[in-house]
Amino acid sequence: MNMSKNDVRIALLDMNNNHPNQGMRNIKELSQTFQEQSDDNVSVEIFDVRYKNEIPNINDFDIFLSSGGPGNPHREGYEWENKYADFLNQIWEHNQNNEQKKYAFLVCHSFQLAVIHFGIANVCKRKSYSFGVMPIHKSEDGEKEFLFKNLPDPFYAVDSRGYQCIEPNQEKIDELGMKVVALEKIRPTVHLERALMAVRFSDEIFGTQFHPEADPTGFVKNLEDEKNKTAMIETFGMEKYLETIDRMNDEDKIVLTQAQIIPRFLKFASEKIAKNLAYS
Repeated sequence: MNMSKNDVRIALLDMNNNHPNQGMRNIKELSQTFQEQSDDNVSVEIFDVRYKNEIPNINDFDIFLSSGGPGNPHREGYEWENKYADFLNQIWEHNQNNEQKKYAFLVCHSFQLAVIHFGIANVCKRKSYSFGVMPIHKSEDGEKEFLFKNLPDPFYAVDSRGYQCIEPNQEKIDELGMKVVALEKIRPTVHLERALMAVRFSDEIFGTQFHPEADPTGFVKNLEDEKNKTAMIETFGMEKYLETIDRMNDEDKIVLTQAQIIPRFLKFASEKIAKNLAYS
């Protein structure tokens, strides 16, 4: 019986550009919990992509978690932008050509960068900033999405964004073998396209516009930011705002989403890695 532990190497890509961020704290905590509970030898390393131009060498890691972050997802001429595009290309190409795959999870800003990179939708500014706990609706493909398996439809997640991914290019999505697995809620009163909320880019690469890593503590902390508080009251009105704060710790809302999506992704990726190592 083979009792030796597998090495699973995780790289965390901090996309916050030196802004204080709850999401990164959550991603670190989820990685740490996974590390503590795993039977494998799990190592975790952090790269400060936008502020220090650090990018992981994809050969040195198996799993990549890339965070949300502030600002414009379109190119503005920074050095890290090319590095990040290369990083996405390298993972994609590696997975096309190798048995032993690399796994990536992209959150919010990172998700938008990938949508732009692969050219699968129009990424543009929203009319107003969105912040709050929003219902996320599964698409038809989303009904079959493994990471959403234990989540209701709709499920709830923290949304925090000034940009949106709309007008999906279905031809390109099909050609690349990608699937849109979640959409924002239908707003019958507003004639606006429903934004993409999650995409399965490939068997190994998954991205969400929402924040599956968010916990109640971080959410409430984010509300100390006047922009977020205003955005939330504008979206929901004062009464709903207070109700949301009240429902923060509900077991079936963001607590459930946090316990499911990224932990399932990490477990799935590490099991696949272990399986391949056993055969290699």
